[in-house]
Amino acid sequence: MLFDECKGILLKEIELIQRIETLQNTIMEAVMNREWVDFDVHFKELDGTREEFAVLEDERERLFTGGFYTFVVQFQAEQRNELTGIYRNLKLEALKVQAAGDALMGYIAGVRATLAGFFEIAFPDRGGKLYTPHGIPVSHDMRSMVLNRCF
Repeated sequence: MLFDECKGILLKEIELIQRIETLQNTIMEAVMNREWVDFDVHFKELDGTREEFAVLEDERERLFTGGFYTFVVQFQAEQRNELTGIYRNLKLEALKVQAAGDALMGYIAGVRATLAGFFEIAFPDRGGKLYTPHGIPVSHDMRSMVLNRCF
């Protein structure tokens, strides 16, 4: 019973990491192709998946008190090998997704900085502020890049 619960949590975490990876790839493609329409939707979905992952991670940490490898000692060798294999795969996938996410956020930060610099040089009279077609100031996030779909 405990073995099945542990295995289930680990497999669900791997599934969520794969979903996070897919969403990150979708966001990267949207940035590269300048498809800003659903950009916020992608980030909200990514945040929701990360929240689901955090809940499972908390559950796993609660279940594996004293550390994972200390915990799995109680199982038979076959079960222990299965769980440790899944756990190592989870950690590897998590590192890959984290590295890809960091690269994505670095790229987006670079795009933001480039655009802010462009607008500062192109429109020095605006003091670095962006406005909608109706004259309302907007924030300096990715949505700010699509004011009129043209300059």
